Amino acid sequence: MVDGMITPRDSDAELVLRRDAVQTGWSDEELGRFVRSGEWTRVRRGAYVDGQLPTSAVARHALLIAATVGSLRRPAVISHQSAAVLLGLPVWGAPLDRVHITRCPPASSQAVGPLRCHVARLREDEITSVGGFRVTDVGRTTLDLARSLPFEEAVVTLDAAQHEGLLPRELIEQRLFDIAGTRGCRHAARVIRFSDGRSASVGESRSRVVLADLRLAPSALQYEITTSAGAFVARTDFAWEEDRIVGEFDGRIKYGRLLRPGQDPGDAVFEEKRREDAIRDVGWEVVRWTWGDLSAPANLSGRLERARSRSRRRR
Repeated sequence: MVDGMITPRDSDAELVLRRDAVQTGWSDEELGRFVRSGEWTRVRRGAYVDGQLPTSAVARHALLIAATVGSLRRPAVISHQSAAVLLGLPVWGAPLDRVHITRCPPASSQAVGPLRCHVARLREDEITSVGGFRVTDVGRTTLDLARSLPFEEAVVTLDAAQHEGLLPRELIEQRLFDIAGTRGCRHAARVIRFSDGRSASVGESRSRVVLADLRLAPSALQYEITTSAGAFVARTDFAWEEDRIVGEFDGRIKYGRLLRPGQDPGDAVFEEKRREDAIRDVGWEVVRWTWGDLSAPANLSGRLERARSRSRRRR
């Protein structure tokens, strides 16, 4: 084992920097032999992982952050999607091939190799520490992503930050004044207006964007279905109250979250079927969709329109 190994957040793999290994007496020939034998895998030039790279893109990016920031000659703050990774925020769709850092002016904005350097003013209260790294805090990170990422990807991260209670909506709305007049500020304002902490997953956030694009935005989120006597039946992801339709995003991991200790996945699916029957019994149509439907919006639109027709006939 080489001294000076680093274990970045979100990864159990240990990172070895060449400079540290050489300082402790290891030669380049020995390091190359570890790589050729498969004991180590190269993360980037001058950085290796002890074993295989993680399968998770987020964990691999955490390793790339440690490998890249550890070789910087000038101080910087980890920012944008790299900060989101370290802060535990979802970065669906965001490219993770480069480590994003921010330096205060005067500095040059550039992209060299695996490093993307942004130039912007940062207040000390916008910086936090994660695993020994200086990182933009949740408010600044989501604001930067709202400016720089496409709409859907930015909404996913901002929804999650609010849902997890990490970012009060009032705060992010106030922080908009900090970027007034800067590049991307109008896009960020649109993302923030659309964001909603009631979305409990990446799939629900993406669903809201797709439904809005289809001009089929639901009238309510996390809607509670009750009987005529007021007894609770179910809480649903989406509802179109006037049409008496509820919508459910059905991600594969959803049933795993429903499992109680010792419960079989098949039992969870059966209970979900009974829940759906109970919703229909009190006069509501149920529409479910999956990740694939979000990539084929016409299918989702058609399913909702058919449910609307059934609901009208029933009434």
